[in-house]
Amino acid sequence: MARNFTLFTGQWADLPLEKVAGLAAQWGFDGLETAVSGEHLDAWRWDDDAYIRDRLDILDRHGLKLWAISNHLKGQAVCDGPIDFRHQGIVGPRVWGDGDPEGVRRRAAEEMKLTARLAQRLGVRTVVGFTGSSIWQYVAMFPPVPAEVTDAGYADFADRWNPILDVFDECGVRFAHEVHPSEIAYDYWSTVRALEAVGHREAFGLNWDPSHFMGQQIDPGSFITEFRNRIYHVDCKDTKMRMGGGRNGIL
Repeated sequence: MARNFTLFTGQWADLPLEKVAGLAAQWGFDGLETAVSGEHLDAWRWDDDAYIRDRLDILDRHGLKLWAISNHLKGQAVCDGPIDFRHQGIVGPRVWGDGDPEGVRRRAAEEMKLTARLAQRLGVRTVVGFTGSSIWQYVAMFPPVPAEVTDAGYADFADRWNPILDVFDECGVRFAHEVHPSEIAYDYWSTVRALEAVGHREAFGLNWDPSHFMGQQIDPGSFITEFRNRIYHVDCKDTKMRMGGGRNGIL
């Protein structure tokens, strides 16, 4: 079956969308996975007809299509703990506000809801992104972390993301969580827990990127087999493991 190959624009958020679209067309891509980042997309303008037309016209001028958009940066702030200076650098002033952590999480969640509405207006069915995690800080598991802390982390994820996913359902759009270190689902077992936490609802699926598995020494092929019905989108990047003659580890 033929597949459509798109370029994710998040790494080029310092360039205008027009420029990125022109480059992608030159390089032979079929379309863009356009990021809600930089000037590329603004979720808060989802109901601006002229803005929606302008964004689509840019792709049309370069012969590109749109099958997915992404909002990794604001999704990260929905569940993260702590919220600190690192987030100020990625979420933008509207979501950062006064920097109060719970306010940042609340505004990030609101933007994710608007991202679903933006996707609907743009005619796409998939939003790719991160979820953040209140328990990633404990991943080393020492000092020992009681099981109830981990349980509370997945409950927090469900509490914060189910209302977002309700809007995704309303809009007929799916969220593809990128399984990635620092997220609520970062490997096989944490993905199982995340799906269980939201009751396996259809609005929540996965973005498969083998680079994040290779770095953790997880078999990316078996992940496809296990979660074949939940993989809504694929990103691919090269990964080369250079262990440095025993000096370097996976961290």
